[in-house]
Amino acid sequence: MKQEVQEAVAELRRSFGEAAVVALPRDDGGAVVTIDSVDVGPGYVPQHTWLKFLIGFQYPQADIYPLFVHPELARADGLVHGKGITLAEFEGEPALQLSRRSNHLDVDIDTAVLKVAKVIQWLRER
Repeated sequence: MKQEVQEAVAELRRSFGEAAVVALPRDDGGAVVTIDSVDVGPGYVPQHTWLKFLIGFQYPQADIYPLFVHPELARADGLVHGKGITLAEFEGEPALQLSRRSNHLDVDIDTAVLKVAKVIQWLRER
C-alpha cells in the first residue's frame, strides 16, 4: 500500500477500532477496506452491516467512491431504498452500492474517515 493509503487505513482503525477494519492491499498501491459491524441506525434491518470500499492508489487526490453494504440491508419501514442505493457487486460479491460522490473534493479536508462518517450519517438520516 502507498504511504497515504496506509495512513488512511490507520486513521480508520483509530476511528472504528483496530479489529473492525481489515485492509487488503492491491498491487497498484491501493487497498480494499472492510469495516465490520457499522451501526446504520434503527431505520434499517439489520441495524449493523459491513461497509466496504476501495481506497485507490490515487488517494488522497481521488474520492472514496462508491461504498458498499450488505445486500440484504433493508429499510425498517419496508419501503424501497430509493435514490443513491442500488444492487451491485463489489470484489465479486453481491452488495448494495451507496452512490455518494464528493463533487467538490478538498484533499486537505476530505479524508477516508470523513467520507465514511458522511455516508453513515446519510444512511442514518434517510
